[in-house]
Amino acid sequence: MSNVNEESAVLPADLTSDTLFDGRLNCLQPRQGYRFSIDAILLAHFIKPDPVGNILDLGAGCGVISLMLAHRWPNLRLTGLELQNSLAFAFQRNIELNHLADRLNLIRGDLRKIKEVVSAGSFAQVVCNPPYYKCGSGRCNPDSEQAIARHEIMADLEDTVKAAFFAVKNKGRVAFIYPAERGAALLTSLHRHRLEPKRLQIVYSYPGGPGRLILVEGIRGGGEELQILPPFYIYKEPNSRQYSPEMAALYLEP
Repeated sequence: MSNVNEESAVLPADLTSDTLFDGRLNCLQPRQGYRFSIDAILLAHFIKPDPVGNILDLGAGCGVISLMLAHRWPNLRLTGLELQNSLAFAFQRNIELNHLADRLNLIRGDLRKIKEVVSAGSFAQVVCNPPYYKCGSGRCNPDSEQAIARHEIMADLEDTVKAAFFAVKNKGRVAFIYPAERGAALLTSLHRHRLEPKRLQIVYSYPGGPGRLILVEGIRGGGEELQILPPFYIYKEPNSRQYSPEMAALYLEP
């Protein structure tokens, strides 16, 4: 891959440029709006794609999950669906800067109207980092871009799971990351929409702490067997900003 840093030298004032994988991958994102977090890094490494399959990234934001998957799996074909214009603009710039137009496509659209933008069962896998919080719960960020990304303003969990079910093929896989405290709601919704959970991993901030997030993979029309994976720790110990070796490895060149 060519050096993308040279092409990103001149940026719109409302975007910043960040790199992953030792600078081999460039990701533009809003300076003040919604910015990707550890959650996206975790989800992009949790899924196990078919190396030559196609993936739909629901609510793709600036496209960081799709970018990482495209970088790590050079034969994958990916489509990102994003509603917000500012995030979609950053996503499109990221496609161009990383020379991925032949494998990564952006659709500007609403996942609640999924039938209008993609064909039923047209993807081998769907990946999603959905809004975590119900409207009225917690502190809602006054920035509308962040509010929509973090709170169920434009789409709730049921909307997202239904969209994933529509888009994924029979026996295809879906992958979500979600707060552990709302994990029961995610598992229930997946089961209700015949996306049977098959793999689950609990993410902890540090050893001995409470579970913070869950990573879940489901299969459309799959059986009821559920594999519980070993715990994943973000930091080495309480009150430390030092990543665990496993977390630090996710940022390195694969």
